[in-house]
Amino acid sequence: MRRNLVVGNWKMHGSHVANAELLAGILESKPYLADVAVCAPFPYLSEVAVALTGSGVYWGAQDCSAHEQGAYTGEVSAGMLHEFGCRYVIVGHSERRAYHAESDQLVADKAKAALARGVTPIVCVGETLAQREAGETEPVVKRQLSAVIHTVGHCIGEIVVAYEPVWAIGTGKTATPEQAQQVHALLRAQLHAATPHSGDMRLLYGGSVKADNAVSLFSQPDIDGGLIGGASLKAAEFTSICRAAH
Repeated sequence: MRRNLVVGNWKMHGSHVANAELLAGILESKPYLADVAVCAPFPYLSEVAVALTGSGVYWGAQDCSAHEQGAYTGEVSAGMLHEFGCRYVIVGHSERRAYHAESDQLVADKAKAALARGVTPIVCVGETLAQREAGETEPVVKRQLSAVIHTVGHCIGEIVVAYEPVWAIGTGKTATPEQAQQVHALLRAQLHAATPHSGDMRLLYGGSVKADNAVSLFSQPDIDGGLIGGASLKAAEFTSICRAAH
């Protein structure tokens, strides 16, 4: 039986005061029946670790380098994240793919680097609105996931996959539970062909998830929680979503 997972992606938001208030609200609403984590900007990892250590709520980062170390100014390695106690790291978010021109192979290399340091990569896949309207959802997400499968090999069962249709991120538009389930089932089948552990892997949905649609999304057979963007910045909204995942 897969245990659901809800991950808050703070993106480029936060301050000392706002973070403290948000984390306090998340902790006050414990216990949760699902696993819960927050992925914070790099400068705040230390204070997030201090606030959450021993709480049962996990933390992670929003990206990592494909390199172990070296002359890569501005990059942060998976080994550094491991030192901060990061359980998770998001790789391949559509904003990284679009704004930083990250290729499928680079995303796969980042996932491999994270696994090598004991940090679980949350690998994001998803199609744009133009790709969906052109009927290209299936080949796009399969291509994105295939690069990771081929690069990490037998370790593929250790990743988390997040399906985030680009047209639903920060737009207020959400895939219907049926649309989301269709893609999740496709991804699960692709993973099943790659590893006998596919049934134990967690597949998350992301894209304008809110408290009022979380239950219907999380009740789908192949959706095991969510990667939450804007709603993760409001304690009441985020904790409601966490309670919807059980």
